[in-house]
Amino acid sequence: MEKILQIVRILSQKKAQDIVVLDISKLTIIADYFIICSASNIQHVKALVDEIEEKSPADILRIEGKESYRWVVVDYGDVILHIFHEKEREFYNLERLWIDAPKVEIAI
Repeated sequence: MEKILQIVRILSQKKAQDIVVLDISKLTIIADYFIICSASNIQHVKALVDEIEEKSPADILRIEGKESYRWVVVDYGDVILHIFHEKEREFYNLERLWIDAPKVEIAI
C-alpha cells in the first residue's frame, strides 16, 4: 500500500486530476490495483509520466502509450497506473468497466 500512496502523492504534486484507486485483486489476476488519473492536455499527461519515471517508488516493468500521450499505462506488476487525457478517460471509462472493484480511499 505504501507504493500506491507514493504514486498518488507524485501524481497529486503534479496536479493530476480525479485520482482513483481501485482494488481489482479479487476480480482478475493481471494486477491487484489500478490507479487512474487524468490530465487536461497532452503536455500535462507527458509531465505526469516524466515525473513518475523520475521519482517512481518501485521498479517499472513497462510503459505503453508514450507515442501519443493520450492514454499511458505504467505497469508495476501488482499495480497498473493509467494516466489519461481527459477525453480518453471519458471515452474508455475504466471505472464503469471495473464497477465491481471497490475504491480505495487514499489520504495524502
